[in-house]
Amino acid sequence: MNPTENPRPHYSSDAGYTQLTNRLVVRISGPGADKFVQGQFSQHVDEVTQTQSLRATACTPKGRAYCVTRMVRHGQDLLMDLDAELADDTLSHLRKYLMLFRGTSMDVLPSARILGLTGKPAAITACGDAAESLSRPGQTLATGSGILIRIEDTSDQTARYEWWQLEGDQPLPEELPELPMAHWNAASISAGVPWLTAQTREAYVPQMLNLQHLQGVHFKKGCYTGQEVIARMHFLGQLKKSLFRLRFEGSDTAPEPGTRLLCEGKSVGEVVNAELTSEQAGEMLAVIRHDAQQGTLALEGMNTVTVTMQPLPYPVPEQQPATQADT
Repeated sequence: MNPTENPRPHYSSDAGYTQLTNRLVVRISGPGADKFVQGQFSQHVDEVTQTQSLRATACTPKGRAYCVTRMVRHGQDLLMDLDAELADDTLSHLRKYLMLFRGTSMDVLPSARILGLTGKPAAITACGDAAESLSRPGQTLATGSGILIRIEDTSDQTARYEWWQLEGDQPLPEELPELPMAHWNAASISAGVPWLTAQTREAYVPQMLNLQHLQGVHFKKGCYTGQEVIARMHFLGQLKKSLFRLRFEGSDTAPEPGTRLLCEGKSVGEVVNAELTSEQAGEMLAVIRHDAQQGTLALEGMNTVTVTMQPLPYPVPEQQPATQADT
């Protein structure tokens, strides 16, 4: 499939690969790399190993996420990915803290790229039979000058992977069909995995994005920027809204990130990510108040569009009425 032929494909579980050209790979190296990361990100750096990659967030002092990334161990260094549109601002902010760590650097790898692999057959075709050993999210496999990472399955249990290629001369898996970015985005939404945009940067505490259920927050690691707010929300049960998966029907365009969701005319949440999966329908992830999830939801400014809840492929106990602090 030529990814430019159908920019709004119906999501399916067909095996293939997607060039994630919206992502950059950054290397953090030097004697202070681990201490720098430990002080700025929500993940415990000691748990990022040669065989395990974990998500992480970097937050403001108020606990609002301005970066959602994945940490990968490569030798003595740490790798992370950044959204290309947000990378400059993110790196500029982080470098204010990096200055405290003499001899430690943080640089974009211009030749690196990330391929998204959909389906276990795609991973085996691209990286060999050893890919079959990756059975749970976060497990990694060295592939020459690259790293294969198992990530979260879609809601229909289609396996997904990221193949971090660190050298620019690696060939694409031409024996597989190339799937467009919209296909990968729809699969991420199906898996309940959000990403930040310019509209949602610094809008949410990590738990509002369900990142504690996506290997993105370590609650016992100690101090880091924003930790006090994040820990208080967790240990005192103060989370009143979180990430839901929804289907929308009746529109040939997906709602923009930040579009408000209404219940009985009142704002109860915002769209985080959305993608068309057919000509007049699609799926989205939205942060919504727990006490509004049983109501009739509507998209602001899209009066003819219907919105229905869809199950996430992982449990979110905070969304259950019996465990809500706000009921």
